Amino acid sequence: MLTLRLYMLQRITALLMAPLVIGHLAVMIYAIQGGLSAAEILGRTQGSVAWFAFYGTFVAAVSVHGAIGLRTIAHEWGGVRGSALEAVMWGIGAGLFILGARAVWAVTFAQGLGAQGLST
Repeated sequence: MLTLRLYMLQRITALLMAPLVIGHLAVMIYAIQGGLSAAEILGRTQGSVAWFAFYGTFVAAVSVHGAIGLRTIAHEWGGVRGSALEAVMWGIGAGLFILGARAVWAVTFAQGLGAQGLST
């Protein structure tokens, strides 16, 4: 039953990530074609709850999706089983979430952390 739940959760996160990836790529193409520097991009995202929600949702979905996928790989290719397999999944998921959440926070709310020296 757990396998079915994880399978369904991975498919749901994939459905959630698909429009987020397209949105992210569209924004990146717009920024590059518009000639925006990293400092200008950060200036537009700082303090934005909308960008925080967009990328926060993206990070949460990627963390769950990636952890489930790597759990499957660890089981099928690495032979990891039982509680070690669950520890791998939870550790990878938590690591992805922490790294992603720090990046989202830096881009949206951490004033003055990233814009210095990025005006190239």
